[in-house]
Formats: sequence, structure tokens, C-alpha cells
Amino acid sequence: MSFITCKQLTREYQKGETTIRPLDGLDLDIPRGDFLALMGPSGSGKTTLLNLIAGIDSPTQGSLSIDGTDIGTLSRNQLAAWRSTHVGYVFQLYNLVPVLTAYENVELPLLLHKLSRAERHRRITTALQRVAIDDRSDHFPRQLSGGQEQRVAIARAIVTDPDIIVADEPTGDLDKPSAHAVMQLLQTLNQELGKTIIMVTHDPKTTQYAQRTLHLDKGRLVEQSTAQRQEAGV
Repeated sequence: MSFITCKQLTREYQKGETTIRPLDGLDLDIPRGDFLALMGPSGSGKTTLLNLIAGIDSPTQGSLSIDGTDIGTLSRNQLAAWRSTHVGYVFQLYNLVPVLTAYENVELPLLLHKLSRAERHRRITTALQRVAIDDRSDHFPRQLSGGQEQRVAIARAIVTDPDIIVADEPTGDLDKPSAHAVMQLLQTLNQELGKTIIMVTHDPKTTQYAQRTLHLDKGRLVEQSTAQRQEAGV
């Protein structure tokens, strides 16, 4: 049974008198626990699809159903509440708050939830331990390497225990060893915790960690392939 279902999913923007359509009638089914890589040229609709699944944007036409919830029917407040519970977002440039420590950055999503201080601490500590950055919890982003910053960003994405992790070029700003470590971490979250991961990437090497790869062009699915998956630790 499909966990995420896109039916004739379309997103349009107006730029002057021109209609821009980054997604054009996309049909797609994503099962729970999938690790999906999205590839395609710039402007193909990858990030638009990611933002729709993450509840950051809403479709112009068609439908997007996630675990039985039609995202397109939610109000802005309902969408924000749904997103805070069900989705963790990992950005290419980390998007950490520079004046907050690693611990405080990971805490941010939890401030939207009614939790005791003890429960917040437990969740933050667990998330930092999961990504092996708990020994840097009192460090500020400027005191961390790029790979360490991305680990903090991933801890922030998983601290609410979301069903879905969306990642937009998560290794795009990292050197090769750091990129490998981050991809191993995402793969572990998928395999051991059952997280559904949708990742945009331009790097074919990162698709080896995914279960399958979809290629988009001009807002439509043009190719699908099953990756020769690289196991964590290899």
C-alpha cells in the first residue's frame, strides 16, 4: 500500500505574464520505508516535489496524499502543525542558527510541542547520540566542521521522530569522506528506524545508498531505476 501518493500533481507559479510549471501532472507512489533519490537537471521539479511532500508548499492542481491525509486540503496552520510532527528537513547548507549551540539547534523543533524540559532533554540527547555528535553538543556551528554541522542538522530533523525525512542535496557542500559518512547515517536511519527518506541529489554516487532513483525532467517522471545499493559500512 502506498504511503505517499501523487496524482496528477501540478505546481504553477506566475512570473509576470508567464506561467512556470515546475511540476506537470506527476503520478508517483512511494511506499513506507522507501529511500528514494530524485535526480534531474536544474528546473526539473525535484525541489518543488520535495517541498510539496514536506508541506512547505501546496499543489496548484492534482492531489498529494500522505498516510491518508490529503495535504492540499489543509489550511496553512493545519499544514504547519502536520509538518512539525511528520516531517524532518535536511538542507544542503545546514541552516543552523549560528548563535545557538548544537544542543539548542536540535531543540528548536521541540519548542513547537508541549513537552516537559526533561522530555525535551531526553529526545535531544537521543538524537545527538544517534548521529554521533553528542560530544559536541555545547559547540556553536562555527566550531564544527561541515560534516559535523550536517550531523547536527540531521539530529534536528529526527528529534521529533518524524515519519518522513526530506533531504535537499545533503552532501552538496561536503568533502568526500564527510559526504560518505552523512549518506551512511541516512541509510542507517532508513534501515534501522524505518524512516521514509526522499533525497534530491545531483551526485550519482549518493544514489547508491538509496533503494531507487527517479529522474525528472520538465516536471515529469522520465526514468526510474533501482539502485545497486551500497550497504552502510562499505
